[in-house]
Amino acid sequence: MFKKTFATALAILLIPGLAYGDENKNEHAHDHQEQEHHAHSDDAIERIQVRASRLGRIVTESATRTEIINGEEIQEKAIMRPGNISMLVAETGGVRVQTTSPALGSANIRLQGLYGRYTQLLSDGLPLYGGQTASIGLLQIPPTDLANVEIIKGAASSLYGGSALGGVINLISRTPTDEFTGEVLVNATSKDGQDITSYFAAPINNQLSASVTAGIHHQAQQDLDADGWLDMAGYERGSVRPRFYWQNDSGANLYLTLGAMKEQRQGGTRAGATLPDGSEFVQNQNTRRTDIGFIYDQPFADVLNLNVRGSAMNQDHEHQFGAVREDDSHQSYLLESSVSGYSDETAWLLGVALQSEKYHATDFAEFNYSYQVPGLFSQLDYEASDNISLSMSARADWHSEYGTQVSPRVSVLYRPENWTFRGAYGKGFFAPTPFIEDIDETGLSRLAPLENLEEERATTASIDMSYLVGDLESSVTLFASDIENVTELALIDQPEAYFGKQVRLVNATGESKIRGAELLLRYRWHDIKFTGSYLYTDATKASDSGFNRLPIALTPQHSAGLVVMWEEHGSHLVGFEAYYTGTQQLENNPYRQRSEPYWHLGLLGQITLGKVSYFINAENLLNVRQTKQDPLVLPEQAPSGRWTTDIWSRNDGFTVNAGIRFQFGS
Repeated sequence: MFKKTFATALAILLIPGLAYGDENKNEHAHDHQEQEHHAHSDDAIERIQVRASRLGRIVTESATRTEIINGEEIQEKAIMRPGNISMLVAETGGVRVQTTSPALGSANIRLQGLYGRYTQLLSDGLPLYGGQTASIGLLQIPPTDLANVEIIKGAASSLYGGSALGGVINLISRTPTDEFTGEVLVNATSKDGQDITSYFAAPINNQLSASVTAGIHHQAQQDLDADGWLDMAGYERGSVRPRFYWQNDSGANLYLTLGAMKEQRQGGTRAGATLPDGSEFVQNQNTRRTDIGFIYDQPFADVLNLNVRGSAMNQDHEHQFGAVREDDSHQSYLLESSVSGYSDETAWLLGVALQSEKYHATDFAEFNYSYQVPGLFSQLDYEASDNISLSMSARADWHSEYGTQVSPRVSVLYRPENWTFRGAYGKGFFAPTPFIEDIDETGLSRLAPLENLEEERATTASIDMSYLVGDLESSVTLFASDIENVTELALIDQPEAYFGKQVRLVNATGESKIRGAELLLRYRWHDIKFTGSYLYTDATKASDSGFNRLPIALTPQHSAGLVVMWEEHGSHLVGFEAYYTGTQQLENNPYRQRSEPYWHLGLLGQITLGKVSYFINAENLLNVRQTKQDPLVLPEQAPSGRWTTDIWSRNDGFTVNAGIRFQFGS
C-alpha cells in the first residue's frame, strides 16, 4: 500500500500539471474550478499532495500534520485583500498576523504563539523572500497565483533549517494546464486603495509551459483620528513573477521562477504635523527585491529520485526614521541536493544543503553579518500498517557563527476508521540577528553592537485528534513549546559607555513557555459551508527575578472565529465572518497594561456572469479602531527610538472594497 501511495505522490511531485494531486492532467485542465469546489470530499482530500513534507506524501497519509488552505478559500480571501496574503493566513486557526511597525504597517506571522521571526515563508518550497523573511514581506505578496497554502506548525528545523524554528508556510503556485488560462482583478477600497493583479498561463510546446503574475498597488496615507500620525501608511508597489515548467519524456522536469518587486512606503507624521516634543518624524521605506529559484527532478528506475534546488534573493532598503537614514541590503542563497526512494513500507530521503544569509548596512556597518550554514538532512517515513505510520527527520547544521546545531523531529499517525490521531515532537534553533520585531519600528541607530548572544532554541510538541464523517469534520489540537535564549531589547544603564546607544539585544533569562489548544469544526450543508474555530493560548516568560512568570505580550489567551460561506460555482458567493480576539498583555504602554477584547465582523458578496465576477466586501463592520480607546503616539520618545505603542487591535476602521475579476481561457 505504501508503495502505491508513494508512487502516486511522487508522480504528483514530478508532473507540473498535477497541482492538486490529479492523476490525469487533461482532467485537471478540463475543469479547474470544479475540482476546487469538491476539495472537501474524501477522494479530493486524499489526493492533495503535500510538498512541504519533503517526501511528497498525500495529506491524509502524512504523519507530519500539514494544514491546507485550498483553492476555494484562496479565491474567497483574494477578493477581500487582493494586494497581499495577510488576511489569507490570518484567518487560519493557530495563526496570528502581528503588526510589528505601526508606522509602516509591517507585520509577521506567529504560529501557535511563537514569535513571528521563527516562521519560514516559502514559495514552492524555496525561500524566495529570504531565509529570515523581513516583516514587511508579508504585505508584498499578492495571492493571485496561489493554488493552495501549506502550513506546518511547530519546530520544522529538521526539514528547512534554523529559519523554520516555529514552522513553515509554503505558498504553492498554480501550474499551467494544457490550455491558455488567465485572469485580471481590479479592486478599489473606501480608504483610497487600488489594486490591479493579473495571472496568465499557457503551454509553449509539448514540454514547456509558462505563467506570469503581475500586480500594481496603491494606498493613500490615512490619518483616521486626525492626530497627525498616519494610521495607514501610504505605498506604491509593483511586482512581476514569471514561472517556467519543463518536462521531458523520461519524467525529468525543471521549474524556474524569477521575481522583481519595487515599493515606496511612507508613514510616521503627516506633512506639517508634529509630535508631542514639537518634532516631525517621517518614517519611510523604499524596497527593491529580486529573486530567482529553480527545482530540478530526475527519477531513476521508478524507485529513486534526484532533486536539486536553489534560490538567490537580494533586497535593498532605503529607510528613514525621522532624521536618521539607514540604507542596507539583505541577501539570501540556497543550494540543495537530495536523493529519495522507497520500498514497500518505507520512503527515505538524504540530502545536503548550503545556506547563506548576508546583511550589509551602509551607515551602521557594526551590524553587518555573513552566515554560512552547510548542512545534512534526512527523512524516513515508515508505514507499520494500513492505519499506523511514522515519520522521522533530522538535520545537522554547521553554522559559521553559532556552531553545530542538531534538529530532530518525530511524527506519528494513527487512523482508525473515521478518526485520525497525530503526535509530533521536534527541536530546532534560530540564529539571532538585529532584526527582532521591535527593530522594525525603530531602526538600528540606538542599538548597541551585538555581543555574547547565544542561539535561540525551542522544543515543540503537539497531539491532534480529528473526526471526519460525511460532511462534518472536527479536530482538537493540544500544543506546547519551550523556548530558550529568546533575544529581546534591554535598556543600557550607562549609554555614554556605548557612545550614546540606548538599548541592546540580550538573551532573556529562563524559558518562555507556550501551552494551548485549538478546536476546529467544519460542516457543509448543500452549498453552505460553516467553519468554527477556537484557540486557547497560555504564553508566559520568566521574570527578571526568575521567581515568577509573566504573560508574553500581544498574545491573546482566547480567540475564536465563525465563517459562513454560501457558494454556487459560476453563479454567486455570499459570506459572513466573525472573529473574536481576547485581552492581551501589553508592554511599554503608558495608557494601559491589558488590552480590550474586540470583534471583527465582515460581509462578502460576489456575482459571476460567465467569465466576469463582480464582488464587494465590507470589513470591520463595527468600526473597531485602537485609537478610539487610547492614542497610538507615546507622550515622549522611548529609549529605543519608537514613538508609538504596539498595535493590539485594528487601526484601519470600517473599510469597503469592491471590484471586478475577468477570467480568460479554460
